[in-house]
Amino acid sequence: MNEGYTKVGQISDFPVDSLKRVRVGNDDVVVANVDGKLCAITASCTHRGGPLEEGEVQGTVVICPWHGGQFDLATGKVVSPPPTKDAIPFEVKVEGADVMLRRK
Repeated sequence: MNEGYTKVGQISDFPVDSLKRVRVGNDDVVVANVDGKLCAITASCTHRGGPLEEGEVQGTVVICPWHGGQFDLATGKVVSPPPTKDAIPFEVKVEGADVMLRRK
């Protein structure tokens, strides 16, 4: 059952160690491929709206390119300030080659 899920692409659209912005309903979401595991959180830094897809990935953390705030890609939790509000995590489901997301 795919209730609530939105197809955002194929597995091949998300190469290992990449960040890609996609749209899920009204949300811009960044999908990260961390060592072959797909994670997804809202794409704008909760500090000043920096584009997380332009950030740097270190392990399971994305670093915002604007002010260096850090978020855990699996949970959306703030790892390092200046952000104080967590990003929203998304469930990732892979069916065949399709990648599908929904809010957790």
